[in-house]
Amino acid sequence: MGTEAHDELTWVKKPALRAPILVAAFEGWNDAGEAASASVRHLIEQWNGKEFASIDPELFFDFSATRPEVHLVDGRTRKITWPENTFHSAPLGTSGRDVILLLGNEPQLRWKTFCAHIIDVARTCGVEMVVTLGSLLADVPHTRPVRITGTAADPDLIEELGLQRSRYEGPTGIVGVLHDALNRAGIKSCSLWAAVPHYLPGTPSPKAALALLERASTVLRIHIPTLSIEINAAQYDRQVDEVVEADDDMVSYVRRLEMSHDAGDDEDDDDLDDEVDEVEEAVTPSPSLRDANGEIPSGDELAAELERYLRDQDS
Repeated sequence: MGTEAHDELTWVKKPALRAPILVAAFEGWNDAGEAASASVRHLIEQWNGKEFASIDPELFFDFSATRPEVHLVDGRTRKITWPENTFHSAPLGTSGRDVILLLGNEPQLRWKTFCAHIIDVARTCGVEMVVTLGSLLADVPHTRPVRITGTAADPDLIEELGLQRSRYEGPTGIVGVLHDALNRAGIKSCSLWAAVPHYLPGTPSPKAALALLERASTVLRIHIPTLSIEINAAQYDRQVDEVVEADDDMVSYVRRLEMSHDAGDDEDDDDLDDEVDEVEEAVTPSPSLRDANGEIPSGDELAAELERYLRDQDS
């Protein structure tokens, strides 16, 4: 099958889709616990998504920061894998509409041009709405349901889908820039964010991915099969519980997080908008979580021990 290239955007085949919604996630700054990217990867697998377009990484990445990876094929041939941003079509039969799934890496360069390519795909395919998925590190315990916050700029969409208007001000990632570009292009969009415990920054969180998929199902009004994610989320909870319960300091720390979480439900919901807090700020426990001596338990130490344990369980 041939390809059609337009600058950095390459088309394999332009799909024929019915009233499609584009669902996007980017690895990197917007993907704590890999929850957002895992959600879209799950949708591609469950809905048998077919790649139909991609954005060439050459002009959008600093390869000294996001390095390509070398793999051995058949144990001998070396193959280089570059950062990807690929579009997949997913016709959904009786649902009445189809879906486009964008899975990729947050670029370092030329964000305006990068977003213009996404808008080009959206317009060419007749996309009616764009939904981005994201996840962030926050002062939340793993023992509570994952908080999902949905935001949008369009008042009708806010009312229709039960979302809220983002009040965030500060540094933003590619998701924020993309939504601004979509708004100026007249394409409706909304953003769903999951809060991931800050003490598990490098551990994949199927629990957060499951929460994102469940909220996305409501927004899309499309059933999403989640059995495999549910099984992984239950195992994740058990494994993290085992590590925490074996250490008194960790038990105490999580309990303080639970108390803070339970006491501030309404406040936290207001704060968790489309980019809630800067990731760098969210990694640090808030002053209310300090112990009687004014000391904060080391999140890095907790994370390192938990990650070691989870890796051992997978091996």
